[in-house]
Amino acid sequence: MSAKGEDSDTEKLIKDTAKKVFFKEGRFNATTQEIADAAGVNRTLINYYFRSRDNLFNLVFEDAQKKEDERIHALVFSDMPLKRKIEMFLDEFFTQAKEYPYLEIYMVTQMNQGSCYEDAEAMSRLLDKMYLEIAIEMDKGNVARMRPEQFMLNMISLTSFPVSMRPLLEQSMGFSTEQFDKLLEERKEIILNMLFIN
Repeated sequence: MSAKGEDSDTEKLIKDTAKKVFFKEGRFNATTQEIADAAGVNRTLINYYFRSRDNLFNLVFEDAQKKEDERIHALVFSDMPLKRKIEMFLDEFFTQAKEYPYLEIYMVTQMNQGSCYEDAEAMSRLLDKMYLEIAIEMDKGNVARMRPEQFMLNMISLTSFPVSMRPLLEQSMGFSTEQFDKLLEERKEIILNMLFIN
């Protein structure tokens, strides 16, 4: 393998390991040494590829957010019926929440610190498309009549709240990680039944 290929593999290994440490294990304050140990590489390689732990953290987070935005955009602008789009969104959301249980928590933290969507125009187009489809489903009698924004708030609350509040809910409700994962798996049908009449 060429040196360039090895560099690319090492850089990907470090990023994948950092994502696991930060968002699967919830160790947001992990040091470069801890990430290097988990990846099985020398700590100087992290500085070589990413200059600092904070740069690595931001890069991993931005990459995760970009991929999520691309998935949602492709889903919303597909030709599928609204209910199918939401089914697929829920599948992807809860699969990711199981794999990276602390990613949603970090995203909420970042939003609270003013790190919001940079492309407001793209977000506006996406929401307009969703609001139109929700209104059409209301006219068909498949969704209870309300402001489309309320429908979106309901969907976001029903999905994000249990994930972003997971550590508190697990502890206060006495659930193990496995038990809480099972609860999240059950939520898809519950959410669809709450959002749609038919």
